[in-house]
Amino acid sequence: MNGLTNGENPGFAAAAPRVWGVGALCRAIADALSARFNPVAVRGEISGFTRAASGHCYFTLKDEGGQLRCAMFRRAAALLDFLPREGDLVEIRGRLAVYEPRGELQMVVESLRRAGQGNLFEQFVRLKARLEEEGLFDAARKRALPALPRGIGVVTSLGAAAWHDVVTALTRRSPHIPVVLAPASVQGTAAPQELARALRALGELSLRHARGQPGGVALDVLLLVRGGGSMEDLWAFNDEALARVIAASPVPVVSGVGHETDFTIADFVADLRAPTPTAAAELCAQPRSHGLDELDGLAEALQDAAGRHLDVQAQRLDRGAARLGRPSGLVGRQQAVLATLEQRMRHVRQGQGQRQADRLRGLEERLGRAVERHGQRQHERVERMALRLQALDPALVLRRGYAWLEDERGRAITQASALVAGETVRATLADGQADLEVRAVRPQR
Repeated sequence: MNGLTNGENPGFAAAAPRVWGVGALCRAIADALSARFNPVAVRGEISGFTRAASGHCYFTLKDEGGQLRCAMFRRAAALLDFLPREGDLVEIRGRLAVYEPRGELQMVVESLRRAGQGNLFEQFVRLKARLEEEGLFDAARKRALPALPRGIGVVTSLGAAAWHDVVTALTRRSPHIPVVLAPASVQGTAAPQELARALRALGELSLRHARGQPGGVALDVLLLVRGGGSMEDLWAFNDEALARVIAASPVPVVSGVGHETDFTIADFVADLRAPTPTAAAELCAQPRSHGLDELDGLAEALQDAAGRHLDVQAQRLDRGAARLGRPSGLVGRQQAVLATLEQRMRHVRQGQGQRQADRLRGLEERLGRAVERHGQRQHERVERMALRLQALDPALVLRRGYAWLEDERGRAITQASALVAGETVRATLADGQADLEVRAVRPQR
């Protein structure tokens, strides 16, 4: 009986797979992809779009089911008629390839066009429009930052680079200002609730201090910060509940989320938007050197004012000593002052009497003219009313050839349909009356 030694199988050599080199395998996969798919068109949302100094563009195309790294070289990028942004829904055409140095699948984009707006961006636009309509973005509700805050509250992740940037900037500019951190997640599903809770906690600390309650801290401005990232990374700052907490904050809020090109709902609701976390810290804390320079200026101005005051007082002392040395001269000057004041008083009394007399004469003349104008207006009014009464006199109408008809009982006849053939009516003319017999009635048609 023949046995197998060392676990060998007679068919192993024939069934053994080919051993590839890594680079060769990547090229083979690239060839297989090219033969199977290229050219290919793909639709999805842009994420993490960057343009290198070389002019090449790199981004990720994604949807609910996956994501694909994309590279668009300078020649194709130069043909773009718009600037792709985070969340844009686009349609790209190109070829699938394998980036051999990393063994990554990527799409080499040859053309890119809009295919609508991405889901996240559409949610952002809808929420922004609704909150703006409610007035949460109005400039009138924005509060100015204090020039010299007593304390600064910061909401960010404890291990984030944004916290380090804020602390570094505040230590450099205003190391004397106390800083209170309320840590919270800045990314993920729980981040919006944690950020809102941290903001409310800092606001409560400030209110406790304002009310004189124990445990309060003097916080005059709050910083809501985190570093840059894609729209998904910053999505926690587009939460509606967080926006309403920012709007209701009892302390002014500065939003420093992402980079200068990133915008979130928190930026629009906050009292002030900073392009970066470092800029947010710099906006709410003046450099200590500015305060020291201002104190030096105030000290110099105070010293100058004190010197001038001492000089004035010294001159007053000199004049007082001189007057005390010659009392007779002082008495003479005071008598001259009294005589001048007496003369001015007489002139004032005479002038006041003359002005009162002139004023009375003027009032008499104005009263006479007013009485005359009033009588004339009343006379003209009576004449106008007489003319109007005369115009309403019925006799004037009768003189123009009209007649007043009335039946046997003295009732006025105004319509032909009220007459009956054979009836006797009375006609009043301009110079008398006449009794008439109706021979026929012909109503107007």
